[in-house]
Amino acid sequence: MSAAVQPALPEARLLPLGDAALTVEFGSAIAPPIHARVLGFASALEALAASGRIDGVLEWVPTFRSVTVHFDPDRIDADALAAQLQALARTSSSLTVAGSHWRIPVCFDPEFAPDLDELASAKSLRRERVVELMTQTVFSVYMLGFQPGFSYMGGLPEALEMPRLASPRKRVPAGSVAVAQRMCAAYPWESPGGWRLLGRTPVPLFDAADAERPALLAPGDQVRWQAVDRAAYEALQARCAAGTFDRASLCLEAKHGAKVTR
Repeated sequence: MSAAVQPALPEARLLPLGDAALTVEFGSAIAPPIHARVLGFASALEALAASGRIDGVLEWVPTFRSVTVHFDPDRIDADALAAQLQALARTSSSLTVAGSHWRIPVCFDPEFAPDLDELASAKSLRRERVVELMTQTVFSVYMLGFQPGFSYMGGLPEALEMPRLASPRKRVPAGSVAVAQRMCAAYPWESPGGWRLLGRTPVPLFDAADAERPALLAPGDQVRWQAVDRAAYEALQARCAAGTFDRASLCLEAKHGAKVTR
């Protein structure tokens, strides 16, 4: 019996953004296979830049389905860079990148979860079942955006799918864990927001004093929420405020390099 033939991956599209940036687009949908190509490409580009084998690239920004590459046009010609990026998109398509695995405490008390009961009622679920689904799911970080450290995560169970609020809140507390459509996110900063709030973590999701990793989460990371009671939340909040809690202790497995898959 012959093995199933895998469909050919579509060619990446290169889209110019002014005279100093190029977007490498791998597809038109938010889907794990497309995002895997995004991560593989970004990892390969990082390796090239670190080794000095590609000049003039300043930074790159991975998203759901593309990577935007910013470059210095005085150091590298846009057409020459485009050719390099197109070739890299082909050769990196067989790479897989494993991000870090995190277990992050969240309190689901009503004060921290103003939308949980409404979501449970709309989905004919018990409150406890919503918490179970949130804590049993392994979420995948697709990208950071909206504000520093704000992580867009895929993997939300279909049973919890809900649209954004009709009217956004003017104030969403920092640390709020929220859902909208089939996405989950956590707010690093207090801000307006229209996602449905189901809990809150006391752990700072962005720390400007941490020069090595200011944003706790990165594209490719895996996240599981761990339910904690109010007392544990407040104790951990106090440790974080005092600077005695090491965020790295929440990492179950650190990111490791790209590998070739067949």
